[in-house]
Amino acid sequence: MSAVDENPVIPAATVVIFRNAKTGGPPEILMVTRSRQLSFAGGMAVFPGGRVDDADSALAKRLDHDLPEDEAAARIAAMRETLEETGLAIAVREAVTAPQAAEARALLLDHVELAPVLDRMGWTLDLDALVPFARWLPHLHLSRTFDTRFYLADLGTGAVDVAVDQTENTRLFWSSAADTLAAAERGEVSVIYPTRRNLERLAQFDDFAAATADARAHPVRTITPEIVEENGQRRLIIPDDSGYPVTSEPFTSVQRG
Repeated sequence: MSAVDENPVIPAATVVIFRNAKTGGPPEILMVTRSRQLSFAGGMAVFPGGRVDDADSALAKRLDHDLPEDEAAARIAAMRETLEETGLAIAVREAVTAPQAAEARALLLDHVELAPVLDRMGWTLDLDALVPFARWLPHLHLSRTFDTRFYLADLGTGAVDVAVDQTENTRLFWSSAADTLAAAERGEVSVIYPTRRNLERLAQFDDFAAATADARAHPVRTITPEIVEENGQRRLIIPDDSGYPVTSEPFTSVQRG
C-alpha cells in the first residue's frame, strides 16, 4: 500500500460566489488568500471553504431535506466556512442584514458549530441555493488528501459587506475569473491546480445563469488528475468531457499547495 493510500480522505466543500460587476461585464467571484502559515495551499488564492466537520454531518441528519446526508453535510460546511471566512451568510431563506451577518459570524466563532447560530438567529437553510458544480479528489499530497465538492452561489447585485477572518486567510477580493487568471500569470496571485482549472471553466460564462446551466449539463463526478507521459514530458491531465476547456498542464508548472 502506498503512502497516499494510507492517508484518510478528508471531505471538504467550497463555494464559488458570484456577484454582478458594478461596471458591467463578466461577473465577479469572491476569492480568499490563505495564510502562508497553513500547511495546505498556504499563500494561495482559493474559493471560500474548508473541511466537513462532524457537527455539519449531525446538522444534516437533523434538517428536513431530500439530499444524501453526505451531500447535505458538504453544503452546510460550505455555508459555515463562508460565514466564518468572509462574513457572508449564504443559503439562508430569511433576508439577512449586514449587522445580522456580523452577529452570526461572531456567534459562529464562539460556538464553532453552525446549529446554535441558526437557532439563535432564527434562520433556516436553503440547501438548494447551492448548485453542485464539481468534485475533485487529487492524489497529489502525501500528508493529506481532500475530497472537495464545489458549489455555485449568487449574490446578485453584490451589495454586501465582507471582511477576511485574519486567521486562516489574510485577504479577500472580488475579481472576474479571467482577471484572476491574468493576475496569476503575472505572478500577483498563486492558484493550485484545481482552482486554476475551475477558474478557466468559470471564465467561459457571462453570468450566473450560464454557469448554472453548464453545471447541470455536466453532472458532477469525481475528478482525480492523473500524471501521464506525452512526448517525453510529464503532464497532469483531467477527463476531457467534464466541461473544462483546459485538461492538461506540464507537471513542472503545477501549483500543488
